[in-house]
Amino acid sequence: MKLVVGLGNPGPAYLRTRHNVGFLAAERLAQRWKVPLRKKGCDAVFGEGEFSGFPVAVALPQTFMNASGRSLGCLLERWKLKPAAVLVLCDDVALPLGMIRLRGKGSAGGHLGLASILEELGTQEFARLRIGVRPAAGVEKNLTPFVLGKFGAPEGKDLEQALASVIEAGELWLSRGLNAAMNRFNQKIKQGE
Repeated sequence: MKLVVGLGNPGPAYLRTRHNVGFLAAERLAQRWKVPLRKKGCDAVFGEGEFSGFPVAVALPQTFMNASGRSLGCLLERWKLKPAAVLVLCDDVALPLGMIRLRGKGSAGGHLGLASILEELGTQEFARLRIGVRPAAGVEKNLTPFVLGKFGAPEGKDLEQALASVIEAGELWLSRGLNAAMNRFNQKIKQGE
């Protein structure tokens, strides 16, 4: 089985904020894969199912972002999974809105949710799919108000493009592995598409 984990903050105040784009992306994958997110445990809402013959679980940690690792560690223990079976979905202010980037390992890059996961798991060896949220005009030095702000109507088209790419990348990761997904989607970044 493989596990997709969307990062975000729980509660209605954070719905459709840039920092919660990981939740939004995971919910879209769960919907597409017909995995109902109804179960609760490990400080998460999650569901289990199958897509194209591949067993999969989708989870949304209900801790705040900077404690996501605790929830993920518990979920891995629950299903006896290795970190290599995980795909973490999160926001990235360094990437333009509409772009995604996949990596099989690496640092947190300033992302508190990823930092929590790195600390909890004690390894960088898990896949992460970063979803760009940076607008064309750039952002101020104080990122907190920006990432906790909601997506505006003008950003809708680029956001939907990113979510469509996440679905394709998630399905490729599930069926053919991380390298196949990286080869397809990271190429777009290199070419500036």
